[in-house]
Amino acid sequence: MIPILFALVFPLLTAQQPETPMPPTPPLAHVVNTFHFQLAVLLAHAAPLFGPEGERCWAGKHWDPHFLYPQPARDTQGAVFTVQHGPHTSIWVNTVFDLDAARMQYVSIIPDVVISVIDVRLTPANASHTAVEVTYARTALAATANDDVTAMGSSDRDSGPHWQQAIEACLATPPNPTPSHP
Repeated sequence: MIPILFALVFPLLTAQQPETPMPPTPPLAHVVNTFHFQLAVLLAHAAPLFGPEGERCWAGKHWDPHFLYPQPARDTQGAVFTVQHGPHTSIWVNTVFDLDAARMQYVSIIPDVVISVIDVRLTPANASHTAVEVTYARTALAATANDDVTAMGSSDRDSGPHWQQAIEACLATPPNPTPSHP
């Protein structure tokens, strides 16, 4: 009796069921923005300010890279570090750090949110000024992050004046003297 029942029911179980169409997945946001500014300093003095350690002078208290490599921390190509952004921890890799060519590039990932490529290029504007070009390319890693990535892109586009003012303030601040010991 069971084999007969199985023979009658099995074809019903294996029959193609109509598939429920999946809702279309929205495309992931991708934004690219570039800004420019000039600094009243020679290229050789400006370039080191765009390393993760060099940025501590001007990027604000929220910029606190924690180096995984190298140890001790220093600005170098291949450096890997993390930065806390509110509830998120971003992972950064310094993919290009070439002071002679005046070019720096970073890849930053906030898992499940965004991957960013930040490209910094410096050129002499004249005998005493350096031109700075910064390009941010951001891609959402999930459709739920699309609005955040679009907002980041809008903020990136308008960052030039803020970066310029912060770096100029850094350059105007005398370095901390090394304490002397008697």
